[in-house]
Amino acid sequence: MRELTYIEATHEALSEEMAKDPTIFVVGEGIGERGGNFNTTTGLYDLYGPKRLRDTPISERGFVGLCTGAAMTGTRPVVDFMFLDFILDGFGELANQISKMQYMSSGRLKMPIVLRGCIGMGGATATHHSGNYYPIFAHLPGFRVVLPTNAYDAKGLFKAALQGNDPVLFLEHKTLLNLKAPVPQAEYTIPFGEASIVREGEDLTVVALTLMVHKTLDVSQKLAQEGISVELIDPRTVAPLDIDTILASVRKTGRLLIVDETFAPCGIGSEIAAQVQEAAFDDLDAPIQRLNGRHTPTPYSAPLETAAIPQPSQIEQAIRALMAE
Repeated sequence: MRELTYIEATHEALSEEMAKDPTIFVVGEGIGERGGNFNTTTGLYDLYGPKRLRDTPISERGFVGLCTGAAMTGTRPVVDFMFLDFILDGFGELANQISKMQYMSSGRLKMPIVLRGCIGMGGATATHHSGNYYPIFAHLPGFRVVLPTNAYDAKGLFKAALQGNDPVLFLEHKTLLNLKAPVPQAEYTIPFGEASIVREGEDLTVVALTLMVHKTLDVSQKLAQEGISVELIDPRTVAPLDIDTILASVRKTGRLLIVDETFAPCGIGSEIAAQVQEAAFDDLDAPIQRLNGRHTPTPYSAPLETAAIPQPSQIEQAIRALMAE
């Protein structure tokens, strides 16, 4: 099977869906002739022109509102935020209009809008270009929140987002964009709410998100040489969240660690821990543990930024400590 980078896989998905569906158009800063800051739309301007690849001024609330109205009338906007931090300028449209419109119209109006942007720390991009924010959007009813971690998942989940009728936050960790994975040429989609068991194990369950999936996998393979068998789960989407796959794993292993780059307070890890505690308390052999990024704005300094991100050594330490419980 051929291998594509993460960004090549999402580009292919977008190009294929735009060819099939003339109602799809892309809005964002620099996504026209320039092809986007991360090559998300490279070459598509030559195929579809300025009506479907619409460069915008720096006015997030304005073009988010425009695309909200466009989605209500039957088109399928894709809003490319470059860095997801910029989406916050349009938060009123997101929280009060996009997420609520289907409910407020009793389902008469659909909201097929995809809001994509890069998330995550790394590369010394500082605090205005390193936010994650997915716990905020998972908290709001109405949104689908998607966190692909490899090229295969990115293409299948992006196609599902482009074909659906709900508003989707499609969030791409910038450190993953150039990683390659096998991607079939045949048509496929991945349904929302289906976690991936990245690695099967018997001794301990780790639920990891975005970049932490890759770091945890490396640690798990190292620990396997010592006889520590880690089961690694990638939720792929956090709204909806596939809690059933997580519960089945915890009932098998009896231990749960959640590894997430986002802040611990009010985070996804807190929600997963609460649901597991309620549904599988008697299956736990040790307290649920969480490992998160530092609760601080992202530093520009590379050493300080590294200190704010969970590192493989910390993941290994957390696994060993939980195994010792």
